[in-house]
Amino acid sequence: MAKPEEGMTLREVDRLEVIREVVGKRLVQREAGERLRLSVRQVKRLVRRYRELGAKGLISGHRGRKASNAIAPEVRAEILAVVRERYEDFSPTLAWEKLREVHGYRVSVETLRKWMAAQGLWRSKKRRGMRVHHSRPRRQAVGELVQIDGSPHRWFEERGPSCTLIVFIDDATSRLMALRFVEAETTEAYMRTLRRYLDQYGRPVAVYSDKHSIFRVNQQDREGERTQFTRALQTLDIQPIHANTPQAKGRVERANETLQDRLVKELRLCGIDSIDEANAFLPK
Repeated sequence: MAKPEEGMTLREVDRLEVIREVVGKRLVQREAGERLRLSVRQVKRLVRRYRELGAKGLISGHRGRKASNAIAPEVRAEILAVVRERYEDFSPTLAWEKLREVHGYRVSVETLRKWMAAQGLWRSKKRRGMRVHHSRPRRQAVGELVQIDGSPHRWFEERGPSCTLIVFIDDATSRLMALRFVEAETTEAYMRTLRRYLDQYGRPVAVYSDKHSIFRVNQQDREGERTQFTRALQTLDIQPIHANTPQAKGRVERANETLQDRLVKELRLCGIDSIDEANAFLPK
């Protein structure tokens, strides 16, 4: 009996043994197909190739060939040069978006991820050992619940001062409903952002926030008092709800993390370094 060809993969060796059993009439084609996870038609083709060429007939004809969609080395080098120059600290997904939109490159995001990892431009952030918090069920419709939060950050990096981004996000869809850069997290900042939300989307059923003093009076001797923002909500017949933990308002917290990564880089690419310029850019 012929031996396996040199260089055959383990999968091809296994396939050879099954096809030999079919040729020796020790196994029917249907059973061979089940073992190899192939159709009877494919098994017949393999049997025919084995009878014509022997064991080497079962070696894949694609081995050693260059893929028809392979990217030329010089194009790979061009793409990585652009990434190093302009998008070195970008995630592969965001870098891929910019390469496609700005530079016209059509490489896949997974290919770019592998290239960036190989060049030390990207390291996967695996979160191991973290406590798992079960997500609160989403509301059923847009406007039933809006999560709100302020995100202080160096939004302009070293080009300008730190400031805060007020974020309103819909609980049902995780859609960003209102964004506004302000110098600090204040009642007035939330009032102005709420007014913008109301003008554009109408009145939500409820607003979900943390227990910041803007939203809740936290002194024990003033229990039952309402803040100016809470009084405004109740005047508008909007229910105020206060989260007990940051994880409870996880949708807006995750939105803040994404914005602190992606929006910071968008502002950098546009050369934006002031609150007024940033607010003008946000609708885009």
